[in-house]
Amino acid sequence: MKILVVDDERDIVELLSYNLEKEGFTVIKVYDGEEALKLVKAKKPDLVILDLMLPGIQGIEVCKTIRGNPETATLPVIMVTAKGEEVDRVVGLEMGADDYVTKPFSVREVVARVRAVLRRTEAEKQPEKETFSFGGLEIDYGSHEVTSQGKKIELSPTEWKLLVFFARHPGRVYTRDQILDHVWGDSAFVTPRTVDVHIRRLRAQIEKDTDNPRFILTVRGAGYKFADVR
Repeated sequence: MKILVVDDERDIVELLSYNLEKEGFTVIKVYDGEEALKLVKAKKPDLVILDLMLPGIQGIEVCKTIRGNPETATLPVIMVTAKGEEVDRVVGLEMGADDYVTKPFSVREVVARVRAVLRRTEAEKQPEKETFSFGGLEIDYGSHEVTSQGKKIELSPTEWKLLVFFARHPGRVYTRDQILDHVWGDSAFVTPRTVDVHIRRLRAQIEKDTDNPRFILTVRGAGYKFADVR
């Protein structure tokens, strides 16, 4: 598989390239946003590792352009941000990044995240399953039935939609605004904090310990994700 690594720090590009190639990936190196967009079109990589701060076209704009083109809209993007810049991470996720890592990072972590995102991407291409099972949580999408540890759970329509959305996309981080768009849609007049309220209610239904949830996890400074089940 081909990985496009985009960063203006050449040492980082070389470090990532060396380790990704050791894992069997083909790496395309690029050092600015404009050239990155050209190579996305020309080389058709399977995943992009994209630094937020680039000369010329910024990483956020590169990600936005990738998502806005029907030919590349589903191309996985892992955003690289500076340590502690929570706002940047949220904006990156809002622009469609599939995951993010913060500098300074562990190369092993980056490789693991690349593999995880590629697994999710491949899984999402498969036909959707009729049932879901993980850690004692059972979902039957056809009958709208949910059980947790063998106990039948009664969910409200919104709680059901929220649970199905997360279970269909395990391991991926979503901001509150993204969750609102997917679950509530554009017509509903609700605030991002509505997501927190409904997730709290949903956890009360499906989790043994709501203070230490196993299924729907909080990602500090970014949003929420369902546990990676693969």
